[in-house]
Amino acid sequence: MTQISVQYIPVTVLDVDEALGFYRDGLGLEVVSDVANAGFRWVSLAVPGQPGLNLVLSAPGAGRSDADAQSLAELVAKGALGGLVLSVDALDPLFESLSASGAEVLQEPMDQPWGPRDCAFRDPSGNMVRINQAMKGQEK
Repeated sequence: MTQISVQYIPVTVLDVDEALGFYRDGLGLEVVSDVANAGFRWVSLAVPGQPGLNLVLSAPGAGRSDADAQSLAELVAKGALGGLVLSVDALDPLFESLSASGAEVLQEPMDQPWGPRDCAFRDPSGNMVRINQAMKGQEK
């Protein structure tokens, strides 16, 4: 059987430059490409420790009709899209760093009854980003 892997995870943001402050500077993802076309940008960010996996930041209008862009922008601003779940080895230092950067905290670190210790933020556009600490035995 052919092996399938995830390569790109699209993340729609209202302002790519503002989002870079959260994803690159706050979370430590690395910019691997910044492509402009027709007045829009697609910025790919590498996930450390996961070669070939990239988050791709783009605005609601990138490659979409005006009507779709407007609808998508409204959903992003409300935080109504699915969100993103990340895993780290040490949650508390990352939480402190992101909090100090001014990121909007939705949930402080806490132990969940189903297992992980986690926290949650909104990126500058309103997308929820939940961060789990890897449970014992599941570290990378």
